[in-house]
Amino acid sequence: MQSPQAGRDLTEDDDAADTRSNAAGESANSPDGSVPARKRPKPGERRVQILQTLAAMLEEPGADRITTAALAAKLSVSEAALYRHFASKAQMFEGLIEFIEQSIFTLINQITERDADPALQARRIVFMLLQFGEKNPGMARVMVGDALVFENERLSARMNQFFDKIESQLRQSLRAAAERAGSQTPTVDANGRASALTALAVGRLQRFTRSGFKRSPTEQIELALGLLT
Repeated sequence: MQSPQAGRDLTEDDDAADTRSNAAGESANSPDGSVPARKRPKPGERRVQILQTLAAMLEEPGADRITTAALAAKLSVSEAALYRHFASKAQMFEGLIEFIEQSIFTLINQITERDADPALQARRIVFMLLQFGEKNPGMARVMVGDALVFENERLSARMNQFFDKIESQLRQSLRAAAERAGSQTPTVDANGRASALTALAVGRLQRFTRSGFKRSPTEQIELALGLLT
């Protein structure tokens, strides 16, 4: 996962201090006093590792609330080490949300640029959204808000805005589809269908997460999309 930057960047001082500390210990134990080269994370690598681990922990059964202590233990680092890279746990979740936003909206742009049929655009956007959640179960829990229940409320608000943007894009595609089909009320038609498709996507993702990732969100989705577009 190539996560976007959020919070403070890695500092050379932190990594250099870790290197000096480790080198001193190895030098004391080495018969010839030589210090083996120590590979340290490149700038940004530790941040990505933290976010990847958080996402993986969200996939585990019973992961109702993940503490920074549990996350630090999973990474075999101190909690203080986490806060070198993120100012708070909320900022870690913001890093996951940024990854979701960038991934999904990049794919939406590709779909709208590639497919000339606006109705097909809408179907593919919803299918892509559900596929993304299925392939990234931890992210799906963030998307539907299950992982954010005990976190800062601004995170849930941001995910709500995410789905508002999805609905807006669907509305745009479906209005064009309605106009092409000769509808006398293309805006009304598009608004209703976009709302239904967004609700379908959210509902499918919720069912997926609350079934312990057993019920596929794309189950018989072609039939449902055909009825709504």
